[in-house]
Amino acid sequence: MRIPPRVLTVAGSDSGGGAGIQADLKTMLALGVHGMSVITAVTAQNSLGVQGAWPLPAEAVRAQFRSVVDDIGVQAVKTGMLASAELAETVAALLADLSVPVVVDPVGISKHGDALLAASALDAVRTKLLPVATVATPNLDEVAWLTGVRVATEADLPRAAEAVLAYGPRWALIKGGHLDGDAVDLLTDGTTRHWLRAPRHDNRHTHGTGCTLASAIASELAKGRPVPAAVAAAKTYVTGAIAAGFPLGGGIGPVHHGWDRSS
Repeated sequence: MRIPPRVLTVAGSDSGGGAGIQADLKTMLALGVHGMSVITAVTAQNSLGVQGAWPLPAEAVRAQFRSVVDDIGVQAVKTGMLASAELAETVAALLADLSVPVVVDPVGISKHGDALLAASALDAVRTKLLPVATVATPNLDEVAWLTGVRVATEADLPRAAEAVLAYGPRWALIKGGHLDGDAVDLLTDGTTRHWLRAPRHDNRHTHGTGCTLASAIASELAKGRPVPAAVAAAKTYVTGAIAAGFPLGGGIGPVHHGWDRSS
């Protein structure tokens, strides 16, 4: 029997099912890999926002990680919401001992503007977590938060990427989804640039977009694809998921993780 590639997500739980651990595992299933999880925080969350968040103890995060990695093994890891400086440092130390691709989604705020990472954790993300990343996937708000660089146009994306790469990830994927026009992202390792474009879909139901993209990249890396090919495939997948996003509750609905498999 063929064993699918194994991908581990280290992130927070979204009780509404649109982002976080839930979105990660749905993405991994859709892309044909075996998803596993280390939960860093529990949130009370729905289509309207985040009503509460409770980080788990570092001991619980460390125990989950060791249970999965030591017995089952992993081919790639994706990180999302880490909540606190202690958890960011804990996860970074665990990842430093692995020799598999790591996708870091430096989650700072939710789609609704709710804080998902303590301000005191900024230095830990910069100096501990980003240096172990194969690919870092900040959006424009996260770029500004991490580096102070503010992006107003597509021409600003290379400068933003350089600022992120200065913290040590091998590749930076600067997501330009908040700009006007087509959804354009820049992937670079500081030497080569890969511009990824997709049409912008008139659909406000985009909850979980960042989690989904990072998990898709990790899934494709676990299959053995090189970084540029993995990111391109993930971009295609998330573009379809955004186009098929659907209303849920009274606010912003989720992207559709099974868009290419639904009847």
